[in-house]
Amino acid sequence: MMKSFLTLVFSLLVFYAQGSLAQNAPQLDLPRTKLTAGMYLIDAQVAAMPEQRSTGLMYRQQMPQAEGMLFVFEYASEQCFWMKNTPLPLTAAFVADDGTIVNLADMKPLATESHCSKKPVRFVLEMNQGWFEKRGIKAGAKLLGQPFKSP
Repeated sequence: MMKSFLTLVFSLLVFYAQGSLAQNAPQLDLPRTKLTAGMYLIDAQVAAMPEQRSTGLMYRQQMPQAEGMLFVFEYASEQCFWMKNTPLPLTAAFVADDGTIVNLADMKPLATESHCSKKPVRFVLEMNQGWFEKRGIKAGAKLLGQPFKSP
């Protein structure tokens, strides 16, 4: 009886240790989609599930310039993002259903300050800070790709 109890306790400790390790590691294996912003191609990881969205780009030490993360929400609402546990400087593009960028927000690494959409949106695209600016992409520009297609 004592042996089975100790085995159970050990198993639970291993389970919780694995879970805490996963929470402190970047998520690199999300589904991907291709987007375009004018002539620029973006390889975006898609964070569509609540746990994927809450982890986002946390713990990433680097990200290729043409890569980003697209957060997909079930319905349009004011979306607010922060940079807790995120060491990369990022820019968030708050994107309407048709792919139009509503507003952009530069976000400082590891900061807990909120950056919000100026109107309800279902999509937020995070890219390395400066990516949009270097390419002259501003609010009002349109992103193209499968997520923004009409049903």
